Amino acid sequence: MKKLSARTNRLSPSMTLAISAKFKTLVREGKDAINFSVGEPDFDTPRHICEAAIEAINCGFTRYTTASGIPELKEAICNKLKEDNGLDYTPKNIIVGTGAKQPLFNAFLSLCEDGDEVIVPTPYWVSYSEMVKVTDATPVYVVCQEENDFKMDLHDLKQAITPRTKAIIFSSPVNPTGAIYTADEMKVIAELAVEHDFYVIADEIYEKLIYDGEHVSIASFGAEIKKRTVVVNGMSKAYAMTGWRMGYAAAPTEIIAAMNKLQGHSTSNPTSFVQKAAVASLTGPKDSIESMRQQFEKRRNFMVKTINDIPGLSCRKPGGAFYVMMNIKALFGREINGVVIEDSLSFATELLEKTFVAVVPGSAFGAEGYVRLSYANSMENIAEGLRRIADFVK
Repeated sequence: MKKLSARTNRLSPSMTLAISAKFKTLVREGKDAINFSVGEPDFDTPRHICEAAIEAINCGFTRYTTASGIPELKEAICNKLKEDNGLDYTPKNIIVGTGAKQPLFNAFLSLCEDGDEVIVPTPYWVSYSEMVKVTDATPVYVVCQEENDFKMDLHDLKQAITPRTKAIIFSSPVNPTGAIYTADEMKVIAELAVEHDFYVIADEIYEKLIYDGEHVSIASFGAEIKKRTVVVNGMSKAYAMTGWRMGYAAAPTEIIAAMNKLQGHSTSNPTSFVQKAAVASLTGPKDSIESMRQQFEKRRNFMVKTINDIPGLSCRKPGGAFYVMMNIKALFGREINGVVIEDSLSFATELLEKTFVAVVPGSAFGAEGYVRLSYANSMENIAEGLRRIADFVK
């Protein structure tokens, strides 16, 4: 048998999906399991969005569309970017994809190749580094310290830039830390991108879930940074549409054209009637976003206070998204239930097996010494899950 490609052998499986699969197995076995690993809102998709999809199906809108998305949706995305982010784009600057993950993947493939370097701030979303590896480019990690609220230090960022730097992957709020960059901090990053002529792949999927501060798009700091930026967003988090798989990117026309070629030979168009639902999400009522944001803020406050009251555990208060990075370093070397906690994986594994509480090891995000908890869960489950964690570490 001939061997698999070196490309696939370089990739690591998604630990978040692995934890989620194990959790679902426990549920099927009848265990009273609580999932803090999930990266999706626990709210239902707003009714008017569902009705738009149903109407589209009933009207027979179930065939192929243009690979890059229907004109009506592209117009709605342009209007959204103008109103929310102060960015002027035309439909030729827009591509619609299967979730935000596909435009991100297409952007990396369009911009990066062997010999290039891509700056990846850590902790990072698990797929960023793997997407870079698929292009044969090299991830260059910039460690964001907890003492700096998990944000890049300017000196460290400058040290990571070389003549081979092709791009930086940048997000605010950040998954997994919930960190939010200020406008001044973003402006410095934008200036460095212009000065050293590298691209910014800006993942803005959590822009609507902010509790402290405000969202600013890095592409809004002038024409020079805008022409070097790929803005990626989607409907999954803001509109509780994770399973609908609907995202988009905005960028200069030559980048969008390259991404469109890739998409045309891979998935082609996103699901036709889901595109109609996406139009409804962008043009319809927005009250559900604020209601969901307020609920997340209450859960965040409760989770942060509770964790910091547990001896041996601590966390920072995230400014956005719906995750907490819990510091477990004080537990390393301790024996719990006969098992020595050596790292975040052993902690997460033992916690899941003994208490049926699922968290994601920090090593999945390039942040050993931490585990990620999602508060996209009911307050009742959050309270019970944290009670089990407290008992576990006693």
